[in-house]
Amino acid sequence: MINKSYFWKKSTLKVAKSLLGCTLVHRTKKGIISGKIVETEAYLHDDPASHSFNGKTPRNDAMFNYPGIAYIYFTYGMHYCFNIVTNRKGIGEAVLIRALEPIKGIDLMKKNRKIDSLHNLCNGPAKLVQALGITKKYNNHDLTKKPLYILTKKSKQKYDLVKTTRIGISQGSALLYRFYIKDNSFVSKK
Repeated sequence: MINKSYFWKKSTLKVAKSLLGCTLVHRTKKGIISGKIVETEAYLHDDPASHSFNGKTPRNDAMFNYPGIAYIYFTYGMHYCFNIVTNRKGIGEAVLIRALEPIKGIDLMKKNRKIDSLHNLCNGPAKLVQALGITKKYNNHDLTKKPLYILTKKSKQKYDLVKTTRIGISQGSALLYRFYIKDNSFVSKK
């Protein structure tokens, strides 16, 4: 399991890259669900696309918490997205988890998403939240503790990374703050 030092004294961009290949795990009453992180986006405090750009609000409060805390927000009036707070407390930076490669609990993921397609289970930020059964109750949850946590990647795992622009934003759209594992079929958009 990742410990708190994993997030300390690292830039948000570095954390966004280093999370690729790690495993997001949710221990539920129905079973363990997990997936390998294959795509991330970084959001910095001085980034016009970041929820923290205009300061702290009740909606983005978790984003200003300690590194390694979950920031979960509602978007488009219908979906939740899952982020990991980075930098230092009070700064307002986070990494959006955009896509996972399903590993464990695939039948439960399919039930949660009400689909049968393995490829479409977790290839988008709202999809992976739904597949893993992550709810708003995990906002401000410490991701170094069960039932929702991150496992480090195996030390010998190496990936070719792609650095590109983020998806679905209008401001800060030219910034190369999206990262994904090259040639991974579960990435949301290449």
